Amino acid sequence: MSSFLLSAPCHFGLEAVLKREISDLGYGIVKVEDGRVTYTGDEAAISRSNMFLRTAERVLVNVKEFAAPDFDTLYNETRKIDWQELLPADAKVWVKKASSIKSKLTATVTIQSVMKKAIADKLCSAYGLNSLPETGAEYPIRVFLNKDVMSVGIDSSGESLHKRGYRQLTTKAPIEETLASALIMLTPYHHDRVLADPFCGSGTFAIEAALMALDIAPGIGREFTAEKWKNICGRKYWYQAVNEATEKEKRDRKLKIYASDIDKEVLSIAKKNAQLAGVDDKISFKCAPAQEFAPAGDYGFVITNPPYGARLEDIPKAEAIWAGFCERMKRLPTWSCYVISPLERTEELMGRKADRKRKVYNGMLKTDFYQFSGSRPVTKG
Repeated sequence: MSSFLLSAPCHFGLEAVLKREISDLGYGIVKVEDGRVTYTGDEAAISRSNMFLRTAERVLVNVKEFAAPDFDTLYNETRKIDWQELLPADAKVWVKKASSIKSKLTATVTIQSVMKKAIADKLCSAYGLNSLPETGAEYPIRVFLNKDVMSVGIDSSGESLHKRGYRQLTTKAPIEETLASALIMLTPYHHDRVLADPFCGSGTFAIEAALMALDIAPGIGREFTAEKWKNICGRKYWYQAVNEATEKEKRDRKLKIYASDIDKEVLSIAKKNAQLAGVDDKISFKCAPAQEFAPAGDYGFVITNPPYGARLEDIPKAEAIWAGFCERMKRLPTWSCYVISPLERTEELMGRKADRKRKVYNGMLKTDFYQFSGSRPVTKG
C-alpha cells in the first residue's frame, strides 16, 4: 500500500478535537497547526477520513512544500513536481484556491494562473501532449503560501465536509455542521444522556448529536471528488468505507434529544432537515420560547447557539432574549449549559463564571464556547 501525507483543515480553536478523531481512526499525527492537522495514512485513509471525520472541513493529499519568493521560482518549483505520478493524462486539473499570508506573492489569481501553467507544461511534457484534454476526473489543487513557503495539496473532498447533504433548508446565520459536531464533542454527551437546544434554528446541534449517537457516518449520504480517481485512491476503498460505515450504525437506539424554537417556520425547517438526515424520529421538536425551557428530567445539558447581534442586528434585543433564558437556567442547578456566543456579558447574564471557556471562530466571527457545569447527581447509599 502507498503512504500519503494528508492534512485536514478545521475551525480555529478546535484542532485538538480533530486530532483526537484522526487518532481514533488509527492514523499517525505529524503536526498540529492553527486550523489544520497533518497526518499519515494509506489509500484507505483518504476514503475513511472523508467518510468518518465529523470536524474536518476537507481532506487534502499533500504534494509538496517549497520556497516561493517570486513568480519565476513558483513556476519552476511547481514544474519540478512529478505530477504524472499523481495525475492521469486526461485529468481535469486546476488551482481551485490560493491563499497568501505574510508573503511577497500576494496576487492569488496570478498564483493560480502560474501554477496551472506549470502543472500543464509538466503533464504535457511527461505524456507527450500538445495540450491537456482535461476530459477525465477532477483534481482540484489548493495551495497556501505562508511566509514565502508554498504548501500544495490535492483536494479529495470536493464540497466542504460540513455539507452532509441534509441541510437543504437553512435559517439566518446557521452554525456549520462541522463546528456543531466539534462543540458537541467537547461536552459529555453520550447516547443515553439528555441533550436539549432551546434555540435550535435549523436543528444542526440536535441532528449532529443524533448522528453521533447512532454512529451514522457524516459522509454516508454524499459524494466526494476522489471517488472518481483511479490512481491515488481506487474505487474499492470507497466501497470499503461505505460498508464499514453501514456496519457501525446503531439506528435502533432510543435517544433523548430535544429541540425547540420560538419561530414556527424555523422549527419546520429543523424538522425537514432532521427528516433528510434520517433522524427525525429521534428528536423531539417543540415550538416554545427559550425563556420557558422545561427540561425533561432532573439532569441533562443544553448546547446552543443563541441569537446575538451579528445574527439579529440588534444587540440589546439579543441580550434580552439570552438574559431571559439565563434566568431560567439559574433555576435549574442540576443542568449543564454549553453555549457558543460572542456576547461579552454571557457570564454576567448567567450569574457565574464559566467552568471552562474556549476561543472558537464561527466563520470569521470570534466567539467563546462557554461551559457551565450543573451539579452532579447525589449518590444514594
